[in-house]
Amino acid sequence: MAAVAAYGGKILLIGGAATVHKIGVLYGMENTFPPALVDRINSKRAPGVVAEHIRIGGIRMAEPSGYRVIIDRISHDIEFYRAYLKNAVLGGTIVINNPFWWSADDKFFNYALASRIGVAVPNTVVLPTKEHPPGTTEQSMRNLQFPLNWDEIFSYIRFPAFLKPFSGGGWKNVYKVHSPEEFFAAYNETGTICMTLQSAVDFDEYFRCYVVGREKVRVMKYDPRQPHHLRYVRDGQASSHELYERVVRDCLTLCRALGYDFNTVEFAVENGIPYAIDFLNPAPDADIHSVGEENFEWVVNNVADFAIHKALSDEQSEADLHWSRFLRGAAARAS
Repeated sequence: MAAVAAYGGKILLIGGAATVHKIGVLYGMENTFPPALVDRINSKRAPGVVAEHIRIGGIRMAEPSGYRVIIDRISHDIEFYRAYLKNAVLGGTIVINNPFWWSADDKFFNYALASRIGVAVPNTVVLPTKEHPPGTTEQSMRNLQFPLNWDEIFSYIRFPAFLKPFSGGGWKNVYKVHSPEEFFAAYNETGTICMTLQSAVDFDEYFRCYVVGREKVRVMKYDPRQPHHLRYVRDGQASSHELYERVVRDCLTLCRALGYDFNTVEFAVENGIPYAIDFLNPAPDADIHSVGEENFEWVVNNVADFAIHKALSDEQSEADLHWSRFLRGAAARAS
């Protein structure tokens, strides 16, 4: 006879015809987080759950992936992987994070949503590309006001400000500008990248926060002015309990509204107000050499627990395939 075991309130058969719930990790150049995550999931010995490094070739349309859960760390850079993940969702796989929403999301929308649900964000404007995208001409832009009313834009944003891509990460193509002259010099270098102009926050505290499962938050002191490997401040604490509580609350509000199960949220604090600066990081940095051992241990363990929970759940991946479900009642989901 097959043995019976319980995990997280779920009864499973062990042996015999027991179902195997496979968790796959899809990644690129990372060397520390993916193997640690696979090892941690397997070390927990959840009944019927096994984790592995994904290996795939050509993908047949509508073919199930064989995975109950996939943790995606690379599809933002590789279109082939994004196509694979969407096909996997169609076959019943739960993907962390949802590849349909991530494909459609951008930072400018994030800022607009945050302003609607009560999270402080700096004033932000999205700008047309400096150069015509490939295959387009002036006729393609005939609905665009030209020239833009730059005086009105600068009055709303004020200097100093940050010019940065409306969708992107890794601090690529980010410029700090202190005047219209500096702005135009930077803007002229952006080519066909769609950019945003955002008011700078003169911060005295800065935090980068892991959010896992829209429930657990790890608040980390961070200094974006330092070289990448020195940005995480060891043993850094928020200046007050009230500030810490607000940062945690705003993290959960944002990730619940957007539907991200694994994200990082950054806050720049000025005059006691945490301004959400960046919260579109659904494949966040989790390298032990940059985040430090304690933060690494926290994120590995909590993502492992969350992936196991998803693997053993009755969740249906198709439930969110209707676009209206993503946007309807975002504020209600956040609260």
